[in-house]
Amino acid sequence: MSAISAEEAFLAYEAVRHRLPDAVRTDGSYRSVETLEDLADEFDAFLLDAFGVLNIGETAIAGTPERVEALKAAGKRVLVVSNAAGFPHAALMEKYARLGYDFAPEDVVTSRATLLAGLDGHRGMHWGLMATRSTGLRDLEGLNLTYLEEDPAPYATVDGFLMIGSAAWTDARQTLLEAALMDNPRPVLVGNPDIVAPRETGFSTEPGHFAHRLADRTNVAPLFFGKPFANIFDLAFKRLGAVDKSRVLMVGDSLHTDILGAQTAGVASALISGYGFFAGQDVKAAIAQAGITPSFVVSRP
Repeated sequence: MSAISAEEAFLAYEAVRHRLPDAVRTDGSYRSVETLEDLADEFDAFLLDAFGVLNIGETAIAGTPERVEALKAAGKRVLVVSNAAGFPHAALMEKYARLGYDFAPEDVVTSRATLLAGLDGHRGMHWGLMATRSTGLRDLEGLNLTYLEEDPAPYATVDGFLMIGSAAWTDARQTLLEAALMDNPRPVLVGNPDIVAPRETGFSTEPGHFAHRLADRTNVAPLFFGKPFANIFDLAFKRLGAVDKSRVLMVGDSLHTDILGAQTAGVASALISGYGFFAGQDVKAAIAQAGITPSFVVSRP
């Protein structure tokens, strides 16, 4: 678990804005509401981030499972759109069920799935894998993969690198990766653009942190899959089918991933202020500083 503060995490995202999509210029105004129930009549589809919206770490946000069920009962489409690349899809479904959520498998859209879709045409390559062994390789069957750990040999011999989970990643491994890329630049595909994720007792450091670090040090430009980039929303819209984009709302706790991603996708956005990234923080000041303005600020899901 990282000792990074919310303020430091915010500045880390600001420092890499040149690698993120451009924000949509607005007059800076937004509407404040208490819960998603206040917006139910205005939207037909709700795209929900996971961390900071559905759950904090391994704990569901109180009342949110019931809110999701109420939206579905009202005829709304509710999809999870998450940068959860480190876990197989089945494991995520098991987790959401354990937390009290009832999502269909096709209604959970992840950056892991987005990355795998982006591998079409490159599946014959030998990939070095940043991932945690304990989560397993479900969904990744058929790929030629070698875990990146302490042995320097794979870093030199693989054709490219997949960064999907950083729970077991270390500075020593990062140093090996950066040295290998400086010696022989190769593709780097990032399955989770998040720099941090909110947990019960702070923030975890996510693959995006290490991807931006290697980009700064090696001049290799990673390819990102997930929010705030359009590719994950393209996959979500395929799952939604025919939909009026003006009636779609992205709900998240991060300006630089969820809200910026919604702008990139051309849909409305709601920033959760009471949980996740901005819990206890000055949301108004952060919005003004980043110049990333949500359509709504919502106290709780």
